[in-house]
Amino acid sequence: MVADRPTDSTRQENNNTDVLDSTRTVIKTALEKLGYPDEVYELFKDPIRMITVRIPVRMDDGSIKVFTGYRAQHNDAVGPTKGGVRFHPNVTEREVKALSIWMTLKAGIVNLPYGGGKGGIICDPREMSFRELEGLSRGYVRAISQVVGPTKDIPAPDVMTNSQIMAWMMDEYSRIDEFNNPGFITGKPIVLGGSHGRETATAKGVTICIKEATKKRGFDLKGAKVVVQGFGAAGSFLSKFLHDAGAKVVGISDAYGALHDPDGLDIDYLLDRRDSFGTVTKLFNNTITNKELLELDCDILVPAAVENQITEENAQNIKASIVVEAANGPTTMEATQILTDRGILLVPDVIASAGGVTVSYFEWVQNNQGYYWSEEEIDEKLHDTMIKSFNTIYNTAQTRKIDMRLAAYMIGVRKTAEASRFRGWV
Repeated sequence: MVADRPTDSTRQENNNTDVLDSTRTVIKTALEKLGYPDEVYELFKDPIRMITVRIPVRMDDGSIKVFTGYRAQHNDAVGPTKGGVRFHPNVTEREVKALSIWMTLKAGIVNLPYGGGKGGIICDPREMSFRELEGLSRGYVRAISQVVGPTKDIPAPDVMTNSQIMAWMMDEYSRIDEFNNPGFITGKPIVLGGSHGRETATAKGVTICIKEATKKRGFDLKGAKVVVQGFGAAGSFLSKFLHDAGAKVVGISDAYGALHDPDGLDIDYLLDRRDSFGTVTKLFNNTITNKELLELDCDILVPAAVENQITEENAQNIKASIVVEAANGPTTMEATQILTDRGILLVPDVIASAGGVTVSYFEWVQNNQGYYWSEEEIDEKLHDTMIKSFNTIYNTAQTRKIDMRLAAYMIGVRKTAEASRFRGWV
């Protein structure tokens, strides 16, 4: 049994405050550079709707545990809001707000008809049984059912949630709605209306961005030394894709430590032995810390874990020439400036990890039309979308002489700003 963990949540509050405040700062700068008035920033700095819910779940020992959950809907001027639901002991309201803003930006960058949404529940699924997780998933949907739906707000998987949890949520919503409604949620099993390629979409999107970044820097991905921080859903698939492309993955990590081999790790071996939460380092004695991992000698560094990993304290020690953010907010504003000044190409999270929402959109479209594409068709559409978006951001950064993060925010925020203006909101 697991309890809400206010102490853990409070411990993370400073980090999450930094994430929200830094997001607001970059949005404000982006809107100013685009010539929008202050009212647009006032509209964008917080979600238009922030919901806090309490979810009672009967635990396996017969007790009732009440969990706290959140759902943020940032802006629906373009269309329904869209974003994942994470199960994690360190979820906070400010974190969920920041993540919903990033989803608006991601949707704008890859030109989807969505605004940003995000959800989270304070819990530790690693300490919960299958039955308890099902009760929590269904209870969350019951609590938010009146403000979500295929034309309102569309959830998806996120940290420590998966296709099974999405299936429970879809089933609960369909019971409430009294008819089968697969378009309510994405990231479902294929037999319930899920899309080919959804499980690997984020990692494939990051891989595409890495390949484009190496082209800009004039070297081949084959033989390049790569460090991937995080070995969960995104990090493990990403490591596999890079390994298969000929890159030398010299370091990976999970929540318990990191592994390093300058000659390259056996990724297939590690994938065979990791558990469902991406944990594998506990099987080894000669581990290093996550701090040491980030500062390893490599060509490409991919933070694919949690927020605020590259800071002003360690940015000077980063040895990679390319940093690609597969996680949300792994690099602070101060560190972004340091890396840019050092000539390191930083590919920000809002483009690098946009593959997930892109294929989620494809899934939603397929649900709406009742016709489903092959995995090859999905991969082709994702490839075209990611390359076009990456190059637009890169060219904007080069032309305006700004970093890639600010360029991405300018492109990401424009669509929603224009939609809000045409609607007469600002």
